[in-house]
Amino acid sequence: MSQKIPIGVQLYSVREDCKKDLPGTLKAVAKMGYLAVEFAGYYERSATELRKILDDNGLKCCGTHTQLDTILPDKLAATIEYNKTLGNRFLVVPWLKEELRKTREGWLALAKQFNQTAEKVKAAGMLVGYHNHDFEFKALDGELPWDTFFGNTNKDVVMQLDTGNALHGGGDPAPYLKKYPGRALSVHLKEYSKTNPKALIGEGDVKWPDVFDLCEKHGATEWYIVEQESYAYPPLECIDKCRQNLRKMGK
Repeated sequence: MSQKIPIGVQLYSVREDCKKDLPGTLKAVAKMGYLAVEFAGYYERSATELRKILDDNGLKCCGTHTQLDTILPDKLAATIEYNKTLGNRFLVVPWLKEELRKTREGWLALAKQFNQTAEKVKAAGMLVGYHNHDFEFKALDGELPWDTFFGNTNKDVVMQLDTGNALHGGGDPAPYLKKYPGRALSVHLKEYSKTNPKALIGEGDVKWPDVFDLCEKHGATEWYIVEQESYAYPPLECIDKCRQNLRKMGK
């Protein structure tokens, strides 16, 4: 029997709303039925302030998108402390500068760095992870960067697969969930459509039943995280419709 995986939302989806009124936006998110949020920036607030807004709305923090420099040795202690206050275990790097990822050797160096950082955050009960865009699914020196990186990181480095971004790069997300079992602890649910760039979850080409099945049986997935970056409606309405569509799929 498959477990019921809770659903959060990446706040980048509603970043302009967050800038204008963070407490009001988080209240709206909770009302939609989301159980948690993943931060991408902190809107100039302390971890204590953010934690209070979360607690006031019965929300958890299911991750932070934190830049690579914030998990380097000189800033790591502060990053751990901030996330401990948020109640967050997942320190996910959402982007890599081009010079770091131009070659296979660059990806191997990154894998080594993430392994070392994963070891350092373990004592705090935290995990580091990496979130894909599309370039990881375009061959580089005879191998997909995704495989270079996750084939050379240990199981403590979380594979935050973004379904829409993977398809955008030409990579069907399903085989990667199978190839790296137990690594997809946090998965970004994002739609992709060849014909409709503003498609919401359930309106495009992602084979959602396959994704859910693999997450639930192979991925050890702890969180589904909705992310919407194109808008047929106002952003808050988009993520509300995504949540409703997931509900219709039994999620």
